[in-house]
Amino acid sequence: MSDSSSLYTHNQSTNTLWHNASVTRERKEQLNGHKGVLLWFTGLSGSGKSTIAHSVEERLYAKKCRTMVLDGDNVRYGLCGDLGFSAEDRAENIRRIGEVTKLFVDAGMIIMTAFISPFFKDRKFVRELMGRKDYYIIYCDCPLEVCEKRDVKGNYKKAREGKIKNYTGISSPYEKPDADLVLKTAETSLDCCVDQVIDLLKNHNIIPSDL
Repeated sequence: MSDSSSLYTHNQSTNTLWHNASVTRERKEQLNGHKGVLLWFTGLSGSGKSTIAHSVEERLYAKKCRTMVLDGDNVRYGLCGDLGFSAEDRAENIRRIGEVTKLFVDAGMIIMTAFISPFFKDRKFVRELMGRKDYYIIYCDCPLEVCEKRDVKGNYKKAREGKIKNYTGISSPYEKPDADLVLKTAETSLDCCVDQVIDLLKNHNIIPSDL
């Protein structure tokens, strides 16, 4: 198991003081018509994380919910463009994502992240940062052989050839989470997966039951 917990540090800038806004999270949630929450999609590359997250967003958008999807590749284009895939860089990647998603949730939005996030302690860090009621892990459970068949980038092949180092599922482990929801994406339709996520939101009173 990764010992990434030792890689996390909380560095506060000097001469700063947190400002409490007059427009509170509760007022924003009331305006939005739903609560803020982070849905953390995790699983191997090719397990369906991004596809499901964006499909959930489409469903929620149609219901006029305030949403945002943070995708692993997209985040590494800008916010985390300076990071590689070492243990230290993976931990910093998760730390930045956690801090950003916390700001979004405080704005009363439903945030979905699609990251492999293979290590238990990285996911635990975000849960502790967010608080239990604001953070739900959704595990896209898909056999490695199915993920490899879906691999449009050819990264699994490169990893097996040794061209990509520390690739999750091949040369780097994936530690299965204690998830709030497990989606069997190799045997469940996309619509059914989306339905299960929507049900999770309703059952935890994040969105109205009649939405």
